[in-house]
Amino acid sequence: MSTFKGVVRQPVYLQVAEQLREAILDGRLADGEVLPAERELCERFGVSRTSVREALRALQAQGLVVAAGPNAPLRVAGAEAYSTETVRSSLNHLLRLGGVPLADLVELRVALEAAVVECAARRLPRPDLAPAHVEVAAMHAADLDVEAFEEADVRFHLALAVASGNRALELVMIAVRDSIASYLLEALRALRDPAATLERLTREHEAILCAVEARGAERAGELMRDHILGLYQEALR
Repeated sequence: MSTFKGVVRQPVYLQVAEQLREAILDGRLADGEVLPAERELCERFGVSRTSVREALRALQAQGLVVAAGPNAPLRVAGAEAYSTETVRSSLNHLLRLGGVPLADLVELRVALEAAVVECAARRLPRPDLAPAHVEVAAMHAADLDVEAFEEADVRFHLALAVASGNRALELVMIAVRDSIASYLLEALRALRDPAATLERLTREHEAILCAVEARGAERAGELMRDHILGLYQEALR
């Protein structure tokens, strides 16, 4: 009997928050729907107003419910309320707390972005790659300015992620990329003459895009892997 542990009682507000969270996630409370008033929730759950308020604060902190203003009723947040910033912040905190090394993040980015271009190359009907072409042109017109190039680079990789047609892959890839982007940007800024590096990266982007357009999934994945590994090995050594 000594192996048993004492029963841990979960706070009432967490139980209320969990039931509301499940109702939101399974669609019983639809996107944009106004939550019942505090008094009604108290009656439904048989709990105090304090417990209901704490539960609603927890849901707001998770971004599941939002209010248009200080006195506006709480509504269920739609999927559009969840931006890549939300995913990026959560992932960044988790990675930093877990002490994940930069090398592991780079390896994860390599796998994700290679999967992105492979999906884009195989996708039918063929995806719209015009946005990616626009960003390659912007890189050529960036006058070798690191900040301008980096902004075009972000949009280029995002365009390919969208072209993959896989929303989950897109969100996770962007979050991982953003979590390590600052390291790369600072390294590029530190280069004495970044012109050669930026020109090479632009050529690599063009080659990746051509492989995707030619439906060469394996080739596109290989080029993307070499591109990202070479980028970090050069910039962060």
